[in-house]
Amino acid sequence: MKLAFFFSILAVVSCVPLALAAVQTKDIEYKQGDTTLKGTLAWDDAKADAKSPGILVIPEWWGMTDYPKNRAKQLAELGYVAFAADMYGNGQSTDDPGQAGKWAGAVKGDRNLMRARAQAGLDVLKGQSNVDGSKLAAIGYCFGGTCSLELAMSGADLTGIVSFHGGLDFPDLADAKNIKAKVLICNGAADSFIKPEQIGALTGALSTDNVIWSFINYPNAVHAFTNPDADRHGIKGIAYNAVADRQSWQDMKEFFARIFTPAER
Repeated sequence: MKLAFFFSILAVVSCVPLALAAVQTKDIEYKQGDTTLKGTLAWDDAKADAKSPGILVIPEWWGMTDYPKNRAKQLAELGYVAFAADMYGNGQSTDDPGQAGKWAGAVKGDRNLMRARAQAGLDVLKGQSNVDGSKLAAIGYCFGGTCSLELAMSGADLTGIVSFHGGLDFPDLADAKNIKAKVLICNGAADSFIKPEQIGALTGALSTDNVIWSFINYPNAVHAFTNPDADRHGIKGIAYNAVADRQSWQDMKEFFARIFTPAER
């Protein structure tokens, strides 16, 4: 009886470290020029003493909502350190499509600003003590997908980038020659916001400049297909697609497994 009690106590004690291990987050204030930015870092505290690949997460045009923060947490659960970056300043977010369009339009209209804001987030991520600065990637959603590709075209030191239903219009595709990262583009096959000529121009530029890239079309998926709240605003051509969401996330995981030494699962 005493022996059984001893082993039951031992079993409980041995599980304590596992119970305490959890994804942690913290908000980080940083600067780009004169603009104060506020992003969110996510990591698994069971790996706090190890150096893991870092993933920059660039939000949709809504800004710093819970969506990019939750994606950062999901990446932390996979063993990465993730930083959801602020592209507008002061951690702003909105539920108003009109306001989102103004904010995103201002950044899209100034590609140097777009690159600088994304690079500022990447610098914060790279500076974390638990991040392997030689293993960095960026992912982005919609507007953020455009930003991730633009960051890669700036010549940023990235191992990989993933664009989820990102805009594919770029003012200077000649800059594709600067890309150091491997590229994965996850696109909705039924996305009316993406023009065939944009796909052709971008993939042509990537091919010409010997970038290792993949372009995946997800059947029946339209714009914003990864966001469960996409339908809420009633915007034509924008809707969630659970199948495409799951498959694109799986494709991202396999992509990262190829380009990084796999993080501990």
